[in-house]
Parts: sequence; C-alpha cells; structure tokens
Amino acid sequence: MNIKRSLGYIPLIAISALLFCACGNKQAKKTESEAAVSNTEIPSETVRFSYSEIEGIGQDSVYNRRDPSDIIKVNNTYYIWYTRMDKPVRSGYWGTIWYATSTDEGHTWKEQGLALDVGEAGSFDSHSVFTPNILVYQGKYYMYYTGVQPTLGNPNKDFEGNSTTDFTAIGVAVADSPDGPFKRPENNIVIAPSKVSSDFDSYRVDDASMLVKDGKIWLYYKGRCIEYGKQGPKKTQMGVAMANSPEGPFQKYAKPLVERGHEVLIWNQNESVASLTSLSKSIHWAKDGLDFKPLAENLSSIPMAPGLYRPHLENDNAAKEIPGWGICMRQSKGEAHLLRFEINNLDL
Repeated sequence: MNIKRSLGYIPLIAISALLFCACGNKQAKKTESEAAVSNTEIPSETVRFSYSEIEGIGQDSVYNRRDPSDIIKVNNTYYIWYTRMDKPVRSGYWGTIWYATSTDEGHTWKEQGLALDVGEAGSFDSHSVFTPNILVYQGKYYMYYTGVQPTLGNPNKDFEGNSTTDFTAIGVAVADSPDGPFKRPENNIVIAPSKVSSDFDSYRVDDASMLVKDGKIWLYYKGRCIEYGKQGPKKTQMGVAMANSPEGPFQKYAKPLVERGHEVLIWNQNESVASLTSLSKSIHWAKDGLDFKPLAENLSSIPMAPGLYRPHLENDNAAKEIPGWGICMRQSKGEAHLLRFEINNLDL
C-alpha cells in the first residue's frame, strides 16, 4: 500500500482555517486573508486503518509495551523503540525505553534489550523515561524521549502523577549505532515546559516527532497547560521547535499548531508536512510545516500512539514517499501491547 495514493492525489476545495486555541486567556488569532486560504481535503470515508497482531513485542503475559517510536531501516533491518513496564503497570510514567528489530516489515519483531534507563538521582528523568522517537543525522542516532522525576516534596520520593507539580520535559540521548549505547549529553533537556502558566505547554511536553526541513531540525511535540488541571489531557495541543543541531538549542514556535493534538505523528507529504492526531481523529496538512489545515476529519478506528515507518528519518535517505505502515498500541485495564497498522485508501 502506498500512502501517496492515499493522501496525495486529492481534489481541491476551499476550507476555513483552523482557529488555534491557546490556554487560559491566550488565544491565537487568524487574519481574514489567512482564513480565506484554500487547501486540499480528503473525504474522511476514503481513509481507512487496518490492524494485525505482531509477534515478539505484541501481547505478552509479563510486560506491557506502549508508545512506539517511528520506525527506521538500517541495512535490511527495521528498528523500533518503545516504553516497557512490568504488568500490571500500564502507564508510561513508570516505564523505561526498550527496542526491537524486524526483517519482515514489522510483522515479527525480536526484542533486543534496554535502550535507555532512567537518569541519575536528581535529574529530570530519574523516575521514568518514555515515548521515544528517533532521528538519524550525519551518522549519529538521536533518541528524543520524555522524562519525569519523582514528585517534588514527596517524602518517599514517589511519583504521584498529579496535575500541579509533576512536570515533564523532552530530552535527547545520542549513539553511534541503532543498538546503542545511547548516552545523554550534558544538559540534555531540549524542550522544557513554558514558565508562562497560560501557555499551551506550561505543564507537560511530550511525544517528540522529528523532521529535517530547510536545513534545520524540527521537533514537533504535544503540550499541556497547567491551568487546565485534571482536564489537561483532553486539551493538549501540538507545537514545534527548531534548531540548527539535533542537540539544540531549540527555539519554540510562537503558538501551537493543532488543538487537540494528542499523540503527535508527522511525516513528509508532497513536499509538505502531514500530521495525524488521534485525539481529534483527524489528519492535518501544512505546506510550510506550520499553518496546518484539516485534511481529513472524523476518522474512525484511529491508531493510538502510532509510530510510522518513515524512510526520511534515516541518514541521507531522500525518499519522499511513505510506505504506509507502522506500529501503534492497544490497551485495556492493566494491559497494553503493540500491533501493526496500515493506512488504506478506497482507490482514489
């Protein structure tokens, strides 16, 4: 299946621009000229997702696995990274990062081992590391991941998972090989929560998704505002930050890009950027990678926390098409496991 057929050749119609809603009293505004911009749109009924169970890192009686990275291919081997926990723990806030390999396009995997453990005591990632993603750049492998430390002030140094003090940040670890070892550079936080409480990312930043564009490293991520408290997960938004180097420093873009942008997945699409967000059940598209418009909405059976096989994350791979398969997760009470998905199209 070729995702270019699914998402590339589509009719032109006029649509309204997205109204990006910031947190608290901070709201992004669109000009009249921006609101009149036309864009391509896919009828939602033409986008389908199909699923199949996988071997090796699928359903397991001992471990839960979730939040897979995008997938890269090194020589003839596919690599994926993900969060792993001992059952019945299901939340990534108690996880570490593991990795697996496949030689049959993701149907069968072999778990290779621990890729990144928690950080040293006192570091931002000393309690858990989770939601990894990958970028290969100039011969090195950069793993971007979310970290959290024990709740500040907790007498037992436990993690409470509350909505006021348990901030997260995105860090980076670097290796010369996809098999590691991944090492943290000094001061390895690349995206931290905003210090302005009304900003969309003032509490949690998570879900890195990488792109090399216009000679810069683009890091898309989701943000949660501290002012929303326990309602924050339903109001996450997608943002982006850019840097000249994979290790940063990253400069955040001034406003969020997609509201309800939970579980960030982006990819190159026809020399532009497409985004699938599972919370809003939609695919968005931006010619410049910033001004996203809805491309397909009200989708059904959206993959949860998806990672896509993206050849352009591989070192010097100029591929413009995406094969259209990836790994996502499925969860129920006390259980989370990985499975394979494909994006299918009704013969456009």
